[in-house]
Amino acid sequence: MLKLKGFSLRPWRTTYFSHSFFSPSLSTSGPVKPSLEEPLGDDKVPYSSVVERPRRLASDADWPRVDGTMGHYLIEGQQCSSSNSFQEANAAWRRQPRNELFVDSSISKRFYSHRNYKIHHNLFDSQYSHFHRYSSSSNQMEPRDPAQKVFGGLPSYVKIVEVGPRDGLQNEKSIVPTAVKIELIQRLAASGLPVVEATSFVSPKWVPQLADAKDVIKAIQNIQFVRFPVLTPNLKGFEAAVAAGAKEVAVFASASESFSMSNINCSIADSLARYKDVALAAKDLGIPIRGYVSCVVGCPVEGAVPPSKVAYVAKELYDMGCSEISLGDTIGIGTPGTVIPMLEAAMSVIPVENLAVHFHDTYGQSLSNILVSLQMGISTVDSSVAGLGGCPYAKGASGNVATEDVVYMLNGLGIKTNVDLCKLMVAGDFICKHLGRQSGSKAAIALSRITTTAHASKL
Repeated sequence: MLKLKGFSLRPWRTTYFSHSFFSPSLSTSGPVKPSLEEPLGDDKVPYSSVVERPRRLASDADWPRVDGTMGHYLIEGQQCSSSNSFQEANAAWRRQPRNELFVDSSISKRFYSHRNYKIHHNLFDSQYSHFHRYSSSSNQMEPRDPAQKVFGGLPSYVKIVEVGPRDGLQNEKSIVPTAVKIELIQRLAASGLPVVEATSFVSPKWVPQLADAKDVIKAIQNIQFVRFPVLTPNLKGFEAAVAAGAKEVAVFASASESFSMSNINCSIADSLARYKDVALAAKDLGIPIRGYVSCVVGCPVEGAVPPSKVAYVAKELYDMGCSEISLGDTIGIGTPGTVIPMLEAAMSVIPVENLAVHFHDTYGQSLSNILVSLQMGISTVDSSVAGLGGCPYAKGASGNVATEDVVYMLNGLGIKTNVDLCKLMVAGDFICKHLGRQSGSKAAIALSRITTTAHASKL
């Protein structure tokens, strides 16, 4: 049994944590055409799926063999010890038809009782997945909550930080009207999102899209029960944000020296010195401050970023007063295999409840990275409605993981977010129509094909 802080993995689960590589050429893939597949019924699930999955992890001699000509399974009576050695049992070869293999309890007993691990069999109905367990301690199928069985230790609630109005729009070449930004924020707030990053008080010279930050923040002052942090790169930006009515701010540093120079035109050390001034001013006014760390897995210039660098920058931000540290895979190159050591390093210096994750979906790895982060104890996730986003200083980086996709996955895991997926999809559709493009959310595209909103809400 492999052990990692906060969760455990069975031996075969380690195959999911594949070794990743860094490609110096960061280019986005073409648009993916989504499809809405009909769920399989019980009668459509291949019987071989249950056996073939674990069979791949052992030699052919240790598992039932298939007689391809007769359509039967041949079950050899063998016994497996903890040392992976096998002893022949005093049992003759037995031949059983396929359709009896999982029905006859005596056959199940003969085959499964000698194994020191569990075999999982998934049966699907028209809307939900029912998971059953075969174990050495019981000859009966026991229905269990799938998330608890496979992903033990997942949080019961995940806080979603919506970054679309700031991180999602900052890279748009055409200026989005202030009124559209305000309405987008209002729609997102109405969907139940607890935190919406509204804008950034940066120099219009560097990010002209957010030159209307002052007008935006003033227009959303009356929205209650939602937090609206704004990005402030220095003390001047912080003072402008406070004057406009901001009640929460955020600062951003990089774990890559090269990216820090290209993004904010200063070294990591200089950026941290700036943020200490902001943190002190925020503390004096009782204003919460959030910290971002970019390029936590890879940098478009330097390549792979050591987890120790991420831990160092995150700890500096935490020590200066940032109540929450968001770890961002800015170019979206991370996989579970690279995200795990990065999170381990950060969690060794900062309490896990003070950490958040922020993934871009350049390589389609965001949801898998979020899932493994949840397994490790993270319960705050950044995302962007309709998958908007990208970084003007990270060539090839695509948008953030779509909030709709995150909510859909969490709903499927039984994790609460208090976000209305239908209202969220409406907000995404609103901004996409204005931008003249299709949503970057696969869940939103698929669910939009369902004719009635009532049906979509059930999903």
